[in-house]
Amino acid sequence: MKVFKFGGASVKDVKGVQNVINVLQKTDTSNAIIIVSAMGKITNALEQVVHNYLNQTTELKDSLDYIKNYHQGILRELFKNGRHPVFEKIEVFISDLETTLDRNKSTQYDYVYDQVVCYGELISTTIVSEYLLDQGYKNHWLDARDLIKTDNSYRDATVNWDKTQQNIIEKVSKIGLTVSQGFIASDPNNFTTTLGREGSDYSAGIFAYCIQAASVSIWKDVPGVLNGDPRVFKNVKLLSQISYEEAIELAFYGASVIHPKTLQPLQRKEIPLYVKSFINPENEGTSVKKGQRLIPFIPCYIVKKNQILLSLSSLDFSFIVEDNISELFNLFYNYQLKVDLIQNSAISFSVCLDDKFNTFDQLHTKLKAKFRVICEKNVSLFTIRHATDDAISLLERNKNILLKQSTKETYQMVVKQ
Repeated sequence: MKVFKFGGASVKDVKGVQNVINVLQKTDTSNAIIIVSAMGKITNALEQVVHNYLNQTTELKDSLDYIKNYHQGILRELFKNGRHPVFEKIEVFISDLETTLDRNKSTQYDYVYDQVVCYGELISTTIVSEYLLDQGYKNHWLDARDLIKTDNSYRDATVNWDKTQQNIIEKVSKIGLTVSQGFIASDPNNFTTTLGREGSDYSAGIFAYCIQAASVSIWKDVPGVLNGDPRVFKNVKLLSQISYEEAIELAFYGASVIHPKTLQPLQRKEIPLYVKSFINPENEGTSVKKGQRLIPFIPCYIVKKNQILLSLSSLDFSFIVEDNISELFNLFYNYQLKVDLIQNSAISFSVCLDDKFNTFDQLHTKLKAKFRVICEKNVSLFTIRHATDDAISLLERNKNILLKQSTKETYQMVVKQ
């Protein structure tokens, strides 16, 4: 049994949905769990629906119409006669989304977000499943919210592994094709939760762990794991193989090809991960396995944009010691701020933060009561794994560097954008 994950870019249009069959044929796959993300940029579009709804803007209807029209356009191309039952199924989801907004009483952004954005995955998987059936590929569509159970930490839920594994073993057939959603799950009260942005890879890892899959393949619009984002760095190269440990390091520092949480369940059961091109599925791509050397052994470049560089010192110039640092990290945790870099001296403490939940301004006010605070927003954090002098020199060229540090394996610098 294999697990295949198709991201939004791979099913963004008619050709993408049709290409799922091409991948199954080229890989000679008949027993698989197919995990599918929302199509194209639909998650972004649904985030706009959430924004318009909570802010009671006049654009709410237009943003809902965009979701409906986008999917109907794909349906009309895939199912030419217009009478296929999938049209009604998608209408039901759109109606459910509108009903969810009408009946909702909560003003909590994270909760509303999860109840709304889940429709992207529910709709995309229904379209893929129905198209496979239409083309003679029998499959079972399953709602991931009935399988993956979590706590109620909306937008970044923690998996209940025992309950999830029990559900998946009971409900997922190990023969034939199963289609289900990435990214979404549900809490003990059956409200929808999500696993963090780009969490569909993580969903694939969860399914693979629970059924002891032979492998996981993530189908991307790139040939595999590259040593840098080709949109940012020039002359990037394909990494043909890496270890779990190296992949986790790259993911931790912000490499976008593999979700940070995806690798942990796979590593525990030594399930191979392949990152491959959905355009050329017969190509080898990148394999991620236990103990593999990095091939080729070259510097790997990562950038995280829109970060915050926060520098603190005590008001009385006393030392920044363990008590202060412990208090600060507790605050970062409470405000859901991810720390990507740390540097401290006797009287100062600097961190580079990822404010993905937009809570920093609240923390900033709190910190000013106790510390002297210097804050630089909208900075970029560059990381080089296996850095060489030439790689560092090239990366530093013509940049306004605010902070940098280096260890044996990793070089990092914070740059003003």
